[in-house]
Amino acid sequence: MGSDLGKVRSTPAARAKDANPTKADLSIKEIQLEEDSGGVRWQLRADQALVYEAEGRTWLRRVDVKVDERHRPWTIVGEEGDLDRAKNLEVRRNVVMTSDDGFRLETSVLRWHAADRRLWTDQPVRIVKSGAVIEGRALDVKMADEATTVTGGVRAVFDSRSRRSR
Repeated sequence: MGSDLGKVRSTPAARAKDANPTKADLSIKEIQLEEDSGGVRWQLRADQALVYEAEGRTWLRRVDVKVDERHRPWTIVGEEGDLDRAKNLEVRRNVVMTSDDGFRLETSVLRWHAADRRLWTDQPVRIVKSGAVIEGRALDVKMADEATTVTGGVRAVFDSRSRRSR
């Protein structure tokens, strides 16, 4: 996995190859990584990690990432993923991102590009918060600009009844 996650595409064949423990340099059961950076603390856990030194990446199974940001903590879970040396992360298969304030995002692939502080996917997304449901074909979040863009046939439904019941 290169440092530019914007060009990475996951295919079933690539994922099957990635998870080959016999080609891994190191196999770890239950891994936990933590870091404090720029006022943000994150913790990554996975049930299994396969380290591929030559490729500079680690394949992860059952990924759970907890991020404590100044304004709100949030969590990302997925069935598998990859972490590279630059701390770029891709989480795949049944990806769900939630925050303590009721925000929920669902997609099949979610990527984090550390240098740009960018969270994105080119796969369909579903976002739910306070009675609103937004669906689109892609998502791009630029943390530094605090800008979120949902693109591609966007559909939004706002239900004011859900807000009043909170």
